[in-house]
Amino acid sequence: MLAALSALWLLLAAAFLAVLLLQLLQAPRGAPPSGLLQDLIRYGKTKSGSGRRPAWLWFLDVPKRWFSHFYILSVVWNGFLLLVFIQALFLVRPLPLWLQDLLSAFGEASQNQDVGDKHLSALLVLILLWLHSFRRLIECLCISVFSNGVIHIVQYCFGLGYYVAIGLTVLCQMPANVSNGKIVNLSHNVPFGDWFERVSCPHYFAELLIYISMAITFGFHNLTWWLVVAYVLFNQALAAILCHEFYVNKFSCYPTHRKAFIPFLF
Repeated sequence: MLAALSALWLLLAAAFLAVLLLQLLQAPRGAPPSGLLQDLIRYGKTKSGSGRRPAWLWFLDVPKRWFSHFYILSVVWNGFLLLVFIQALFLVRPLPLWLQDLLSAFGEASQNQDVGDKHLSALLVLILLWLHSFRRLIECLCISVFSNGVIHIVQYCFGLGYYVAIGLTVLCQMPANVSNGKIVNLSHNVPFGDWFERVSCPHYFAELLIYISMAITFGFHNLTWWLVVAYVLFNQALAAILCHEFYVNKFSCYPTHRKAFIPFLF
């Protein structure tokens, strides 16, 4: 029987796969469809070009620049998890009781790997996750230009919950007995160079590779983290095809050889 967190990631992966397949069935060069589902899955530039929206939906929008809140939360929350885990691992201090109860309620660690290896794997993944979140926070605050793009309030809440759940998922993989640049303009242009020559969204592909590297750190047998990878795969693939669709529809000269997400494949 799957633990609660494993079931959650399986459900999320299946849901995003279903939406991805539904999106792929639509004509790639047709007018972007409207509706509540489209409003929920689109954000930023892909939302601005998704057709006429009912007036009441505008009240559920928040600025896309609030993406930085995700990484602020992740740096603080996953930094806290990293700190208490280091204390438990090296200073033999038990995890807070409320955290132990939370981990017991949502996860069930397998016992088919050496305890020391699992502790080291969890530590490495938490460090990688924290560094990744810190890097993304710096990008949001110092590099990214968000203009006036928006996201749905449901997407915003989902993003906050994601970075809380992902840190808990890391700790659930261990045995339970552990003690700027100048802004030129705000318009969208065809990107060129490096990975952009192969795919429209290399940053989404890089995100997938990051989570695959974390999964390899845990080991190929770790079902829960590979379910996380499956979720990231379908989530980022959906965002990538929406972005690719935006570029294809907006620019008549957009390179036809480019894939949306994975070089040479998709």
